[in-house]
Order: sequence, then C-alpha cells, then structure tokens
Amino acid sequence: MKIGINVLNFGPGTDPGILRSWAQTVEGLGFDLLMVSDHIAITPDVAERYPAPFYEPFTTLSWLAGLTTRVRLGTTVLIAPYRHPLLTARMAANLDQLSGGRLVLGVGVGWARQEFAALGIPFERRGRLTDDHLRDIRAAWANTSSYGNRRIPVWVGGNSDAGLRRSVRLGDAWHPLRCTMPWLREAVVRLKACADEQHLPVPALAPRIALKLTEAPVTGPQRLAGEGTIDQIMDDLDQLRLLGAETVVLDPYNGDPRETCRPQAGWQALATVAAHFYSPRT
Repeated sequence: MKIGINVLNFGPGTDPGILRSWAQTVEGLGFDLLMVSDHIAITPDVAERYPAPFYEPFTTLSWLAGLTTRVRLGTTVLIAPYRHPLLTARMAANLDQLSGGRLVLGVGVGWARQEFAALGIPFERRGRLTDDHLRDIRAAWANTSSYGNRRIPVWVGGNSDAGLRRSVRLGDAWHPLRCTMPWLREAVVRLKACADEQHLPVPALAPRIALKLTEAPVTGPQRLAGEGTIDQIMDDLDQLRLLGAETVVLDPYNGDPRETCRPQAGWQALATVAAHFYSPRT
C-alpha cells in the first residue's frame, strides 16, 4: 500500500519557500505521492476554510515537479467544472509528460456555491458537468499522438452515493475524503454492489484520511480515520490495507487556517508516521 500526503497549497503561512519545504519533506521521508487541492476564485465561502494565497494546482505541481525526482504528484481534488475539459486534458497530459509520468488526476464536483457563481458556472449542474468533462477528457487522451500514450490515473472524489457511482463509471479509483472507519467499511460494500449492478470493474480504493496525531487515544463513533495516537493511526492504515486500499492519502490540515503558519507541526507528524510505517514491525 502506498502513502500520499495532502500538501497545504493555501493560507497565510504558505509561500514558495514553504511549498518547496513541503515537497522536500514528503519526498525525503519516503512517501509515495504529493497532492494539492484546487480553488480558483477565493470567494467568502472558500476563504473561510482555505484563505488566500491559494496556489493553483497545475502551476504549483509543474513547479514542484522540477524540485522533486521520485514522488508522484496529484490533485485532491481538481474541481472538474471549473476548467474546459480540453484545457484540463492538455494541462494534465503535459504535466504528466514533463514530470516523467508521475501525475495522478483526482477530480470532484466542488461545493463552493459563491465560487461557482464567480466563475459563471451553474452550481446545480455541477454533477452532470463533471460526468461530461470526464468523458471529454478521456476522449481527448485517446488521441495519443497529441496527448501521449500513458494512461493517467483518474481518482474520483466524493463521499456521496453520486460520487461513488461516478467512480465506478468514470474513474480508476474511488477517493473518499475524511471519513470514519465504520462508514468506509460499509461504503466499500456499496461500491462493490454498484459495480456489480453496472457490470463494471470495482475501482481501486484510494481514501484521503485525516492526520491528527494526539498523545491520548481518541474514542467515540465520530473519530475520523487517521485521528489519534500513532498506534491508532497505524491500526487505521492496517485496516485500510485489509479493505483493499492501494493508496492512502494523509491530510494534515484540520480546518484552522492558522495551521499553515506552523507547518513544522505537520512535518513532525509525517516524520512520526514514516518512522513507524516504513520500519519493520513485529
């Protein structure tokens, strides 16, 4: 099982130097994947959670590709309706080629109603637009003489039933975000049932979970996967492996923009996980 990291590409503490340090930390600790999120217009509903500056994902990943050599690069998640599908297809294919085939394209429908309005995109149609865009992107990539011949993995994000079904129809992996382990176990059963109903393969499982390291155990039914002591986090990773997860993305951002001013706390948590995950265990 591979481990990826959601790198904070936004907030008052983020600048090119911090982004470089995030990339060096993720790759240096041996993690497999570096991912960033996506917003374009930092409207009030976006700024409340993810304030400016916000570094656009394709631009940022292209720059980070030149600063790294091994770690894969991805989006968690690119909001599909925000860009014309041919633009997304072109940027993704070029980034994949320029990085030596390291791109993972995670996509989602989006949630920020004010941002959709600022971009002139109908919020109510975002699900259908995402479906259409994914089909158009794959159709464009079929022209290998123009876009290259490597199959870029497409992860479909979203915890809703619609997102689950979309991953079966149009994705290589299902990419649920920040959930509890009991919920995910039940959702994996629904994912297989959905694939069986449509006579399609079951997509790979690639969840993004929390990374909130605590000294005392976290208990209760609302505990997110990845939240708690290092023993709890390692147990979550073991359970995800048994569920069939091929990649798990750790998300060190817990919702307070001031966290971006203290990246060292996130780096220390990553170092703790790496020391346990990549060392032999008895």
